[in-house]
Amino acid sequence: MSMTLTRRSFAAAAMALAAMIAMPQKTFAQDLTKLTFIQEWPVPDGFWIPWILGSKKGFYAEEGLEIEIVTPPTVADTMKFLGTGQAQVAFTTVMDVIFAKEQQAPVVAIGRYGRSNNWGILSPEGKPLTIADLKGKTIGIYNDAWTLAQLSIMLADGGMTIDDVKTVAASDDTVPLLLQNRVDAITGITNAEGTGMLTTGGQKAEFLPATAHGVPNTPIFMLAANEPWLKENPEKAKAFLRATRKSIEYAVANPEEAIAAFAELYAKAYDGKFIDQQWKDTIPLFGAMDASLMVNDEADWTALLAALKKFDVVKKIEAPSAYYTNDYIAQ
Repeated sequence: MSMTLTRRSFAAAAMALAAMIAMPQKTFAQDLTKLTFIQEWPVPDGFWIPWILGSKKGFYAEEGLEIEIVTPPTVADTMKFLGTGQAQVAFTTVMDVIFAKEQQAPVVAIGRYGRSNNWGILSPEGKPLTIADLKGKTIGIYNDAWTLAQLSIMLADGGMTIDDVKTVAASDDTVPLLLQNRVDAITGITNAEGTGMLTTGGQKAEFLPATAHGVPNTPIFMLAANEPWLKENPEKAKAFLRATRKSIEYAVANPEEAIAAFAELYAKAYDGKFIDQQWKDTIPLFGAMDASLMVNDEADWTALLAALKKFDVVKKIEAPSAYYTNDYIAQ
């Protein structure tokens, strides 16, 4: 089961891109170890900007690595690639890691991407909603377990259940539902659906954060690794995370150069207005560029797992240490 979070606004031609794209690297004398890096989405999006720019700048090559981006056939395939060892590392979601572990897949989160959960309820500009306002409203959602769980937690904070609202499931994007006035509000994240509302609909969506109403503040996105590979290649894993950290820092400090690198690589799939805004919306989610940038917080995982158990999202919950490790991050 995959965690469907958003639909990125790209031309249909993007689906014709080759599945595997070797990232260009600066020339270095030593042989480079190639890492297959499976992504969270079948179509390129702005979340990938750090490693696209970092590869171009030679940050991975400096660590003796070359990353090969793999776009999965579907969102459900990311963990299949990682769990079976077809990819060594992945950009994925916290829930995909948890669902994969439930299926006994040998995967583990090795670094966070962002510091918080920026999921919530979005409504048209000028029409902010409170929890109490949601009663009787029609909400556009993604029909995955974690979306339904987060919405249930928010409603419970207002003394309601899912039966107190009407939901309309989107196949791949909730934004059109709201722009076409088919729903009163939608679920999503600030740097995807929020970005889409601004770039497609020309309005800044009102945002009701889930974390203000009982939902754990665990970061949504994660870097993960195949556990057998990780145990056999600890130094390569550390090198990958060092290069990725440097790439995030550089991309945050140089947003125009970062966006240009994305455009250069993915010209046929490039919705310039959306990607430009998406990266600008993503930058604040990293917070301070300090030692804790990519470090997973046990308290975040503990709170998330407790919520999943309470709302019966996952049948079997293990200790937080089963899902993540900070052993490969320089702190």
